[in-house]
Amino acid sequence: MQRVPNGGADRAEARRRRQDWATYAPALETRMSISPPITELIERLYRDESRRVLATLIRLLGDFDLAEEALHEAFRSAVEQWPREGVPDNPRAWLVSAGRFRAIDSLRRQRRFQPLDERVDVPGEDDAQEVELLEDDRLRLIFTCCHPALASDAQVALTLREVCDLSTEEIARAFLSSPSTLAQRIVRAKAKIRDARIPYEVPGRNELPERLEAVLRVVYLVFNEGYFASSGDSLTRSQLSDEAIRLGRLLLELLPEPEVQGLLALMVLHESRRKARSAADGEVILLEAQDRSLWDRELIAEGEALVLQALHSRRFGPYSLQAAIAAVHAEAASLEETDWAQIVGLYDELLRLNPSPVVALNRAVALAMHEGEEVGLMEVERLLASGELDGYHLLHAARADLLRRLGRTDQAIAAYRQALALAQQGADRQFLQKRLEELGSL
Repeated sequence: MQRVPNGGADRAEARRRRQDWATYAPALETRMSISPPITELIERLYRDESRRVLATLIRLLGDFDLAEEALHEAFRSAVEQWPREGVPDNPRAWLVSAGRFRAIDSLRRQRRFQPLDERVDVPGEDDAQEVELLEDDRLRLIFTCCHPALASDAQVALTLREVCDLSTEEIARAFLSSPSTLAQRIVRAKAKIRDARIPYEVPGRNELPERLEAVLRVVYLVFNEGYFASSGDSLTRSQLSDEAIRLGRLLLELLPEPEVQGLLALMVLHESRRKARSAADGEVILLEAQDRSLWDRELIAEGEALVLQALHSRRFGPYSLQAAIAAVHAEAASLEETDWAQIVGLYDELLRLNPSPVVALNRAVALAMHEGEEVGLMEVERLLASGELDGYHLLHAARADLLRRLGRTDQAIAAYRQALALAQQGADRQFLQKRLEELGSL
């Protein structure tokens, strides 16, 4: 593996691997003969609560890496003490307190201790009210990881690492990057937060709309990469889309805003079609050919309910409108029974709120279904002439499909070839090649 020049990323990741619960817990259990109920409790706490504890420790200690070390020291202390002393009444508060003071002791021993804010009260075991306030720390962590001062790729990597607890190797594998590159990116993002003194806080109401948009964009980027991978042979990377939905649920729990509802609705409605989107050999199956009996009706019901809540608020935005479009597709028994007029109307409103050539392309495809291929093709040709999406393979694929349906075979073949030349995703290329074969071009 290529070494990181400053070595910091490698050391941090090696430390995480050593300290990960799944790595050290079995050895400690064997050595100390921990009773199974306590073992199961600590494992469950690590799985369900460790990100909450970490978020609070970051606030109290002011440093990501120090908080990460403190988190694992706290769980190590739990493994050592709880079998002897009993499980505390409030395990999460105990872990926060143990981690914080272990970190302070460690800094003192290294003689580089600078007074931390010891006036911040770590809750006692019976202080339930303060524990509830600590829930906000997870929200602080999300907004910090998605701060606009960080580059977009750093926001995504840091969010997946610190909020979702994915390892550097898992993130690198999902984005087809090297672990050393991802580790370096995360280290630099943390340094940026520290050096620029980026506040660890939820923005005020006047800043919230702009900052929330950045958070939602990061979550949706993660989902899109999982739902429709930008490159590689696999159409999807389910771990990423699963993590994005988990993030969306957490965000909605902590901040029940209409656009958070809209984004979560959009993700679960798309996710409901996963099983029908590709064949056993990985070939893409378009919406028109999907077996709708494979669509997940529970996810659809959840998405539709969220869409209604968002739209009824009258404070909805682009994610809610995209979710509404997905809901119209989800409720249709077939492509022919889809309410295309409603979809075009929703795209009109979406274009008003969020003028985008990609949205215009999607509207053109819906318009072709509603008013005919010639009308849709005119819109696609207009977009092509503008040059805004010239390198976007889906524009050429959409044009090719409309030309094919109109019987203009030679032009369709040329457009499919252009789309194939631009496509990076293996499943996309397989689909386009099959279309060319069907048209007698290959």
